[in-house]
Amino acid sequence: MRYPRLHLHARIRPLALALMLVTRASGTALAADHTPPAVQPATDFAAVEVHADEKLAIAAEPYDSLEKMALFRVDYISHGVLPVRLIVTNNSDQPISLRDARIMYVTALGDRIPAAEPEDVERLMTSKEKAGTKIPLPGPLPSIHLKPKASDKQIEEDFDTFEFQALVVEPRTTRAGFLFYDINGLSRPLKGAILNLRKIKDANGKELFYFEIPFDKYLKSKSPQMN
Repeated sequence: MRYPRLHLHARIRPLALALMLVTRASGTALAADHTPPAVQPATDFAAVEVHADEKLAIAAEPYDSLEKMALFRVDYISHGVLPVRLIVTNNSDQPISLRDARIMYVTALGDRIPAAEPEDVERLMTSKEKAGTKIPLPGPLPSIHLKPKASDKQIEEDFDTFEFQALVVEPRTTRAGFLFYDINGLSRPLKGAILNLRKIKDANGKELFYFEIPFDKYLKSKSPQMN
């Protein structure tokens, strides 16, 4: 059964690694059985913003490496889709509502990218399948086009398993899940980009101050040069 998706304005919403690489990776949740990573407090992550007065912390963890891609059924990075794990920790005594939340990926140039739906990812992959892969042959023979295997079912399964679906974050609770963003055409999608969250509300329906989580914090945690 699919839970109702978060209402996100203009939207919150296969490369297989060798098993040896999966088991060797440390500190990263890699699962051959595609099990979601264990939930940890948002403050355990590098790219985090904490609102002490509201006792709310939100983190964003990009899955931008081949090691991390092993978690999923599909190699999204190779298709220009970046999975971002959203972690929301509510340390207050009241629930927090994400029912009306707007969660946007904002590039360094200010472009606002909504989270993708499964059909958006399927459409993107289908367009690449139509383009196919060219194998040049000696002239005058035309090139052969090979099309990768469609993976609509795998995409749907990944969204069912991993997508962030919490409409409410209960008191003293952490909720986590993934959003998927189309980053086609961006050579350095994380550099200078942020995850912007608005219309988060408290138990009385009052809108909380917005969150802007810089991905540069994540890049800095990987390399002092922020590669």
